[in-house]
This record gives sequence, structure tokens and C-alpha cells, in this order.
Amino acid sequence: MEVTAERIAAHFNGEVIGDPMVKVSSVAKIESGKPGNICFLANPKYEQFLYTCKASVIILNRSFYKADYKYEPTLILVDDAYSAVASLLDLLNALKASKRSGRSCRSSIAFSAKLGKGVYVGEFACIGKRSKVGAGSQIYPQVFIGANVEIGENVTLYQGVKIYDGCKIGNNCILHANCVIGSDGFGFAPTPEGHYKKIPQTGIVIVEDDVEIGANTVIDRATMGATVVHRGVKLDNLIQIAHNVEVGEDTVIAAQSGIAGSTKVGKHCMFGGQTGIAGHFSIADGTMLAAQTGVTNSVKKEGQTLLGSPALDHKVYMKAYALFKNMPEMFAELKQRVKALEEKSGN
Repeated sequence: MEVTAERIAAHFNGEVIGDPMVKVSSVAKIESGKPGNICFLANPKYEQFLYTCKASVIILNRSFYKADYKYEPTLILVDDAYSAVASLLDLLNALKASKRSGRSCRSSIAFSAKLGKGVYVGEFACIGKRSKVGAGSQIYPQVFIGANVEIGENVTLYQGVKIYDGCKIGNNCILHANCVIGSDGFGFAPTPEGHYKKIPQTGIVIVEDDVEIGANTVIDRATMGATVVHRGVKLDNLIQIAHNVEVGEDTVIAAQSGIAGSTKVGKHCMFGGQTGIAGHFSIADGTMLAAQTGVTNSVKKEGQTLLGSPALDHKVYMKAYALFKNMPEMFAELKQRVKALEEKSGN
């Protein structure tokens, strides 16, 4: 797939300097650009590569452009190259993404299931009784959809996705390979004999519109009611969302994070990789957790950044860490002072 510089520039109102009809087929870093590539420059640390880059097209911040210099690549001048590249990737993705159509004869679709117009169902996919799939959705091979599941329009379920009975997926969602929606929550009651009795998990999972869920991520069904992932949430790979958790709108969570049961996460939060949140707490809107942060209490102040385990405000943590990392030297100095005092006192 090739796209002209003129079309790319029109997509985000850029100004073309050079050949508007030059074509590119892939995106590359400016330090390694080759003919057929499109690169970008927004960071002055990489400006040196602007004059040696062999790419066909470079997206360039206007502030870097020198009118009296003859550039070899075609340039597209913009106010913000970072934003332009994000828009470019959307364009390229839309151009290359061709929806599949049809239903494989090797899929299993219950007679009572209802599929909207243009739904694709791949090989060995299974759709259970009374389930509904909205128009334009893509059900890739080996996807399992249980009974009474509701899936919205333009949803993509990649290979191996499992959606248990009764769960609901909104419109325009993307679920990557092998993620599991609606598995049982981790609920067990101790018995007098020292064993554990399973607590039935009778609820469901509700995933609202425009949510993306990474590969091998698991969202457990509620014990009662619903585990809810609200609109616009983005979950990375290998994340565990436990029963009765609620994740607020436009929250993003990086890989290998876990949220224990019945915790309520606010809107517009950002959690780094390997973060952990204990159960039955609430996390305020706009909370930011650095990687490997462990939260063991509710976060009540909005917009707070936390570090460490147990989590501390980032300013407090950095002060504490500055003391902690110097403790060996401080202890050695203290020993020397004590020894000097002992020698002086004759003990």
C-alpha cells in the first residue's frame, strides 16, 4: 500500500515542500529512513539526521525548517510533528485495514444467535444460544462466545478470545488474542474443617464502548451485579481485573497490573506496569501510579501521583528514597562518630 505526500499532508493540513506525488509505504525512524519511508522530526536532539536522512518524506516541525536549505526528501511542515504522526498512523491503519466478511462453514453458531449485517465469523469460532453480535463486528478464528452474550457494532475479537455467558461488550471495542471476559471471580469461603467452599459467581462483566483490551488480559465476572469497564478504557496485555471492580472512563493501565475485588477506579487514571491495588478501595479521578506501585488504601485526592509499595505521594517518596539510598554511608559515619566518642571518653 502506497500513499502520496499530498494525501498525507491533506489528512492533517500540512504544507508540502517538494514533490507532492512522491509515494511512501512505511514509517521509519529518522536516523534509519530509506526510500519509500516516511519519517518525522519533532525533537531537536535528532535534527542532525534531517540532513542525512534518505527517506522519501519527512514530517517536520515548522520551527526546524530552513527556507534557504535544499532538502533532499519531500517535507511536510506542521506545527506539531508528534500529533501529526499519530494522525498519520491512524490514516495508514485505516487504509490497510480491510474488514473480512462471511461466516466460515467450520464455525459453530447457535440457531437462536443473532448476527448483524457484515459480521465476519472465522474458523472454529463458537457463538452460543441467544447471543447477539452487532453489525460489522469481526469474530476471528477460535473465538468462544457463550450464551446470552451481547456484542455491539464494529467490535473486533482476535483469535482465542473467550467471552463467558451473559457478558456485554459495547460498540467499537477491540479485544486482543486470548483475553478472557467473565471468568469466575476468586471467591472462596473458609469452612470449619479448614477447607474452602467456592462462592458462586452469579454476576456478569460489562465492557462499554471504545474499550481496548490487550492479549491475555482477564476480567472476572462479579459475584453479584457486574464488573464494569467504562467507556474509553485502554488495558494492556496480561492484566487482571477482579470481580466487582469498576474502572472509570478513559483510564489506561499498563501490562502486568492487577486490581483486587470490589475496588473502584476513577476516570482518567494512568497506571504503570506491574502496579497492584488491594481490594475494596476507591481510587480518585486522575490518579497516576508509577510502575510497580502497590496501593493498600483508598486514594481520595484527585490528580495525585503515587510511587512505591505501600504507595506514597511522589514528592514524599522521593525525599524518603534520598534518605534510604544513603543509609549505608550514614550508618558507617555514625559508627565512626560513636567509636570516636567512646575513645574520647575512655570506654
